[in-house]
Amino acid sequence: MPMSPPTRGLPFTILHLGVGAFHRAHQAVYMQALADRGDRSWRLVSGELRPDGATTVAALQAQQGAYTLETVDPSGAREYRLITAIDRVLAFEPRLTEVIEVGSDAGTRIISFTVTEAGYYLKPSGLLEEGHPDLLGDLEGGNPRTLYGALAAILKQRRAKGSGGVTLLNCDNLRCNGDKVRLGLLQFLERRGELDLMDWVASHTTCPNSMVDRITPRPSREVAQRVEAATGRRDAVPVMAERYLQWVVEDHFFGGRPDWASVGVELVDSVHPYEEAKIRILNASHSCIAWAGTLLGDRYIHEGVRRAGVRRMAFEYVTEDVIPALHPSPIPLALYRDTVLERFSNPYLLDTNQRVAMDGYSKLPGFIVPTLQDRLRSGHSFAKTARLPALFFAVLQLWHKGELPYEYQDQAMDPGSVRAIFEAPDPLAAFVRDPVLWGSLRGSEVLEQALRSAYDEVGRLVLEEGLAANA
Repeated sequence: MPMSPPTRGLPFTILHLGVGAFHRAHQAVYMQALADRGDRSWRLVSGELRPDGATTVAALQAQQGAYTLETVDPSGAREYRLITAIDRVLAFEPRLTEVIEVGSDAGTRIISFTVTEAGYYLKPSGLLEEGHPDLLGDLEGGNPRTLYGALAAILKQRRAKGSGGVTLLNCDNLRCNGDKVRLGLLQFLERRGELDLMDWVASHTTCPNSMVDRITPRPSREVAQRVEAATGRRDAVPVMAERYLQWVVEDHFFGGRPDWASVGVELVDSVHPYEEAKIRILNASHSCIAWAGTLLGDRYIHEGVRRAGVRRMAFEYVTEDVIPALHPSPIPLALYRDTVLERFSNPYLLDTNQRVAMDGYSKLPGFIVPTLQDRLRSGHSFAKTARLPALFFAVLQLWHKGELPYEYQDQAMDPGSVRAIFEAPDPLAAFVRDPVLWGSLRGSEVLEQALRSAYDEVGRLVLEEGLAANA
């Protein structure tokens, strides 16, 4: 759809839900680039859906939405940029009154969001995980606790006010992310019996698929110290990221969009080949390295990449299993693989295994299982891919024993079910039967055999790397 010009001299609004580091290092940076070009036809309002972001929101509000972005390349060169693109920051409160007010305004034409992969409560079949406590609470009414509850409240108010349709733009690392949020939202409304609103949403919203990419570690105290030393600014909520930045979006917007192409956003008819390459190569390899590094006692991603055995696992997984599964592709996949590993080796990001290893119960079925399925369908070996779930199994084993060196966070994981896996007579066989992880592969004997071999390889890797470190 063509871009709509601002009306009455006022800018249109993008409401973004989720005031996390990635949003501020990615989407807000593109909006800053537009403002720097003199294009102020759109404004960005960022709101929080959860109480755990209260400290960040309060600090941003105190700084009138401004903050510093630190970027660093693999050589260690750092740059600092003041980001003032966020026009207004909305704090969490149980009824989401301000969020609903802004989202339902006719001038708001895009509602975007980052709620992590696990925040969509979708089973591998695409059906809603209705038993989750937060989702169950939203289905029964009351104050919104999930993205679906928030969107339902916003869209219900838009319809009542006659504010017109809107684009729902998913900015999470999730395959077919636009399709999935649309599927989940329509199921949510049907389950609540809001059939009129469901029909309105079906005809008055678009949900473009998008692919986002920028490594954004959790900000540390040292980032603020470097910002002050370099700029003289005392910033309570700076963010840091790698220099690399990419955003690919399907050009399917209901009521217009900013001129993002002018600042480097790739607007395409289909995001599919881009997201498949990114999810299977970058995201899955990232998890591979984080899980392996955890087992080896590393703290940071770059430490694992520098280990020959870990780098070889990631390289062989992509080269022998992923690239054949994605061929043909408009993307030079081998070059992309090498670029990804170079980005991961950046020692100045200090990206932790804890951050990347989290949410494995969403990442394994989302990032890794599709390659297993492709290799099985084609009749080819998937031995290199099997190493990745074997690594995750070993990490869960440490979690069960209370031996992980950090707190593991996983929204989609049922702790009781995982403990039952490791208390079973044959934990690995129980792992292969897990209904959340495997989809159509659940209980596969071929998968179980491959994981047993891969688990033995993981044990040898830990032993070999340990011997090498002590040599």
